[in-house]
Amino acid sequence: MATKRLNAYQDVLNREPINITFEGRLSDLYGANVFHAEMMREYLPSDTYKSMMASMNHGVRLDRKNADQVASAMKDWAISKGATHYTHWFQPLTGSTAEKHDAFFKPIGPGKAIERFDGDLLIQQEPDASSFPNGGIRNTFEARGYTAWDPSSPAFVIGKTLCIPTIFISYTGESLDFKMPLIRALATIDQAAVEVCQFFDKNVAKVNATLGWEQEYFLIDQALFNARPDLLLTGRALFGHAPAKGQQLDDHYFGSIPERVNAYMREFEVESLKLGIPVTTRHNEVAPNQFECAPIFEECNLANDHNLLLMDIMEKVARKHNFRVLLHEKPFKGVNGSGKHNNWSLSTDTGVNLLAPGKNPKSNLQFLTFFVNTIKAIHDHADLLRAAIASAGNDHRLGANEAPPAIISVFIGSQLSGLLDDLEKNIKAGKMTPQDKTELKLNIGKIPQILLDNTDRNRTSPFAFTGNKFEFRAVGSSANCASAMIVVNTIVANQLKIFKKSIDARLLKGEGKDEAILKELQVLISASKKIRFEGNGYGEEWMKEAEKRGLTNIKDTPRAIKIWQGKNVAKLFDDMGVLTPRELEARTEIEFESYILKIQIESRLMGDIVQNYFIPAAVEYQNKLLINVQGLMQVFGEKEGKGQAKAQLELLSKISEHINLMKQASDVMLGERKKANKIEHAEDKAIAYCDNVKIHFDEIRYHADKLELLVEDELWPLPKFREMLFTR
Repeated sequence: MATKRLNAYQDVLNREPINITFEGRLSDLYGANVFHAEMMREYLPSDTYKSMMASMNHGVRLDRKNADQVASAMKDWAISKGATHYTHWFQPLTGSTAEKHDAFFKPIGPGKAIERFDGDLLIQQEPDASSFPNGGIRNTFEARGYTAWDPSSPAFVIGKTLCIPTIFISYTGESLDFKMPLIRALATIDQAAVEVCQFFDKNVAKVNATLGWEQEYFLIDQALFNARPDLLLTGRALFGHAPAKGQQLDDHYFGSIPERVNAYMREFEVESLKLGIPVTTRHNEVAPNQFECAPIFEECNLANDHNLLLMDIMEKVARKHNFRVLLHEKPFKGVNGSGKHNNWSLSTDTGVNLLAPGKNPKSNLQFLTFFVNTIKAIHDHADLLRAAIASAGNDHRLGANEAPPAIISVFIGSQLSGLLDDLEKNIKAGKMTPQDKTELKLNIGKIPQILLDNTDRNRTSPFAFTGNKFEFRAVGSSANCASAMIVVNTIVANQLKIFKKSIDARLLKGEGKDEAILKELQVLISASKKIRFEGNGYGEEWMKEAEKRGLTNIKDTPRAIKIWQGKNVAKLFDDMGVLTPRELEARTEIEFESYILKIQIESRLMGDIVQNYFIPAAVEYQNKLLINVQGLMQVFGEKEGKGQAKAQLELLSKISEHINLMKQASDVMLGERKKANKIEHAEDKAIAYCDNVKIHFDEIRYHADKLELLVEDELWPLPKFREMLFTR
């Protein structure tokens, strides 16, 4: 085992950067492999193109004739790019994407064949929906599922394959993926936001939710990765003592990008740009061998597709450069984990960002309307937001002085916080005088000036307002952004509908429009005040303060996702048309199962590594020490020999102690796992794995990591943190 580690390390030392050359401008590559609107204009008849644009922009259904023409054009374009196959590219509830490739090639007789792709192939029957996580959603006699093209997300070519972004539904019509409920949530917030926008601008006909994600990741040399079964099977290092140097010198963040890494980044960025992913930022992150890339924001559904596509590209390109990408939220204990900040906002078809302050009191009142309603939505549904980002991986990262704590709070900056406090205090009961309104409007008109120097960004709140958007900081690196975006857009849409209803009621009572909006905002500011927090979320003081405020602090996934089972949650998603009660129940079941299986895999692997890697290595070193002790006693006699071998004997004793305690904890964990496996109810089983199995991980690791320090370096079987984090 140790030989494998040492050989892997030698391979790393001999690596050279792969030369990546590209002549010309990156802008020339952008969207080269995407069947986007401009390409459709070239390949489609004029009438079909117009129908296609209506379908993409407004959800208008394509008739069969137009579908056939689109499919034919898509095929011709793809073949011109060298494609021989097509696939429906979808997002099952595994957290990753899925695809099954079929050839355009169709035999039509003896020795004859054609390239065929018709409109009916834009909707495709998948062989077995029950092979994917479905939470019990499948017809007893029909397990099939269907994938259907999402026209709002353009097709693209990767290698020799045309990829068609699709939704995934069961035979009985229920959603089995992330895309379908996201599309529903985006349609809901579009409708709700347009209705509120009408108070300010009658020309607004559509509102898009936008998303800009920031993808953090680690890079590990492939040879070292393959020598670590825990990285291979779980994505994180289950064992490993912290190196002498980690990130304490703060010398990695924004530092010079290592040459091999830079070559890798250049190649995956080129491949991303070809697929229309507008990646513009690359840099070193805080932890050693940790990096980040980020695009310009896009429409939410497309941005999510692009993030999933990018993660796939990153992995494929990494292998060419003898790297492996780690997207686990906490692959290495003792250094920062990886998140995926979701920067969310709303934009109108008139070109206005609804979460950006304007240039006058009217536009700023619109900004405050959407700003305050968003805060109120976060306040009312904090537990839902936590459930949306909860996972076995994210449990390790959240609250670790590097990422937001499990308490949901909103940071908006001292200036805006002061403004909201003033609004709450200064809006008078009863009818407002013209002077009152003028004074308030003057204060509201100062917002852009206030925000100009508002740079005090708090990095410990899950939600932070960053001047023109909200940054959801708790999303995990490996997550499908749709999970968070479904919840954010649904709860904000719901709150906007409530707000619209309240304003309409005030108008019927005879209040002026501006007065009605200001007074309703006053109510919302007061009702959501406790969610706002400007301080350090890592301190014990905040934990106590949050408890006083009535904010929940749920630190593990099974209890966090339990919120999905609430009747009020089912009603919310059903009323908003995003998820039916059955779909929601199924997803909850899937999340419990996913947590159980991930902890189960980790526990089984820990037992395997303890038994087959660490104990043999430690015993081998003990045997070497024993031979040395015996030799000293033979030369110096038993009494003097023991004195000469004092250090060796102490080592022998310490190693034995850690072996025994490590094995004992591992056996207890095994026993608890057997008990947990007998539990049938998914929620109870998940809690058992959390409270009775996972609880032993740290103790097992403690003794294993102590052995790593005691056992001779050349005998230790697994690559060490210093090797994985500091060799590039």
